[in-house]
Amino acid sequence: MVSVKSLGVSDELPLEIGGEGGSGAVERPPAGASRKAVHAHHAGHRERLRQRAKTGGFVALPDYELLELYLFRTFPRGDVKPLAKALLARFGSLGAVLGATPEELATVPGVGEAAAMDLKLLHEATLRAGRDKIAKRPVIASWSALLGYVRVALANESREQFRVLFLDKKNQLIADEVMNRGTVDHAPVYPREVMRRALELSSSNIIILHNHPSGDPTPSRPDIDMTRQIVEAGKALKIAVHDHLVVARDGVASFKALGLM
Repeated sequence: MVSVKSLGVSDELPLEIGGEGGSGAVERPPAGASRKAVHAHHAGHRERLRQRAKTGGFVALPDYELLELYLFRTFPRGDVKPLAKALLARFGSLGAVLGATPEELATVPGVGEAAAMDLKLLHEATLRAGRDKIAKRPVIASWSALLGYVRVALANESREQFRVLFLDKKNQLIADEVMNRGTVDHAPVYPREVMRRALELSSSNIIILHNHPSGDPTPSRPDIDMTRQIVEAGKALKIAVHDHLVVARDGVASFKALGLM
């Protein structure tokens, strides 16, 4: 259990998160405090936070308050600030919280099935919004939007994931598909499977993506060798590999920009 004090939260109202989808714990008001008073305190805090968001905008809120505001919808009652801070302490950033798997989220006390689903829903909505920005225009001409999208999709994945953006002759996105998931430092790739799928989708161009859970996007020697194999396989079928992007928490590395292809 993550202590309230360790998160820098006042111990004036030490509560545990319960409710639907939670850990099953119930609110416990401090000695001498009535449940009515505790409820009034939290109701007032929630309203104050909503008003701050309304007048100052969401951009003015720190990550834990933005997450707290979102969790109000999962937990209609109680103090969710400790839970918001516990999630950020466990995963390190808001993006990492949203990118965590339901199983990883469940390791934080207070996060049950409903809370995990709501957080993954937010992540999926963010991902689709980013995909919309590159879906109906040439991907090559929307490079900043593409980089934003791949960061959301891959930067906080805890295991390596190999995926491919399949493009048509105009470099518009046909499909973004995960070709394989692996371990914390390896995801097996089969060039023939990449090309087979490209032919099935009538894709003329592709962009390769994979992530480094270590946080460092620097391409490894196996990354370089695998990319060359895919490029060579594509040449025989007249399928161009525009780039290979390695995505990590510390940034995105482009093979083309690094002169590796």
